[in-house]
Amino acid sequence: MFKDIGQVSQALGQQQYISTDEISTVMFLADKLEKPVLAEGPAGVGKTELAKAWAKAYGRQLIRLQCYEGLDESKALYEWEYAKQMLYTQLLRDKLSELLANAATLSEAADRLGQEENVFFSDRFLLPRPLLQAITSPEPVVLLIDEIDRADAEFEAFLLEILSDFQVSVPELGTIAARHMPTVLLTSNNTRELSEALKRRCLYLFIDYPNHESEMRIVRMRVPELNAKLAQQAVDVVQSLRQMDLKKSPSVSETIDWAKALVMMNADNLDRHTLETTLTVLLKHESDVQKARRALLEGREHPVNRRPGAGSQGQSRRGGWPN
Repeated sequence: MFKDIGQVSQALGQQQYISTDEISTVMFLADKLEKPVLAEGPAGVGKTELAKAWAKAYGRQLIRLQCYEGLDESKALYEWEYAKQMLYTQLLRDKLSELLANAATLSEAADRLGQEENVFFSDRFLLPRPLLQAITSPEPVVLLIDEIDRADAEFEAFLLEILSDFQVSVPELGTIAARHMPTVLLTSNNTRELSEALKRRCLYLFIDYPNHESEMRIVRMRVPELNAKLAQQAVDVVQSLRQMDLKKSPSVSETIDWAKALVMMNADNLDRHTLETTLTVLLKHESDVQKARRALLEGREHPVNRRPGAGSQGQSRRGGWPN
C-alpha cells in the first residue's frame, strides 16, 4: 500500500500520530518484509497507539491481545466448548439411534458414526480468542500483542511458532493456517528481558519520550484549544520532571490529560497555585509529587520562566504518542 517511508509518515499523521523517521522506516520495512515489530520503551509513549494508528491508516481491523501474568494458550488462542458439544449430542440422541438402528455389527455402527463425526468435531464448538481470530480472519488484520513482557516466559515460547509459521494445531480439527498474513506489533515496557528467539523474529523499535518540539506538536494537535503560551509552559514543566529521579516519569498521555485539565480550569497562565494543585494529574506517587514541588516551586528556577525548550535536547529515537 505504501510506496515509501514518506507515505507512512503522512498516513500516520492523518491518524494524529506524530511519527519519527525511525518509526516510519521500521513500519515500512515490517510491511514489505512481512515481519512482526517489537516496540519497546517506557509506558505511555505511544506503542499501543502506534498499532491503532497503523490499523486505521491501512483500513484494517485491530485485534488486541492484552498480556498479563498467567496468560496461557487457551485464553490467547481458542477454547473448545465441551458443554455445547455435549448439548448437541443429547439433542441429537434420537437421530443417532435411528442412524445406528440397522447396523449389523459394532464395526458397521462405528463406521456410520465416523461418517458423521464432522457434526461433533467442527468449528461450531470452537471459541476463537485473539490469536486464532487473527489467523482465521477472512481479511488482513493488525494483531496487537500488548505488553508481552507481562506474560510468562512459557507463553512467550508458545508465541514463537505462531510468529514463525502463522498456523496453529487444534487437536479436534487439525492444523489451521492463516488465510492472510496479519501485521503483528508486540509492545513491551521492559519489565523483564525478552528472549533472543523472540527478538530474532521481529524488527526492533525503541520509542522513547518525545523531545520538547515533538511534545509541543502533540499538545497542539490533541488540545488545540489550549493557548500557545500555556502549552509551552506545560511542556517545559513535563520535560523538567522527566529530568528528575522519579519513581515514574509523566507519560505523554498524562501530558495530554494535564493539558485538557488546564483547559477545563480556564487557566491562562501556569502560576504557582495552578501548578501545585494540578501536579497529581502528571505524577501518581506521593514521593514524586513532594520531590517535584520542592524542585519546581521552592528550591529551583520555575520552568515557566525559562527560555522555551531550554534543557530539552531532542533525540532522533524519540517520538510517537499515546491516546
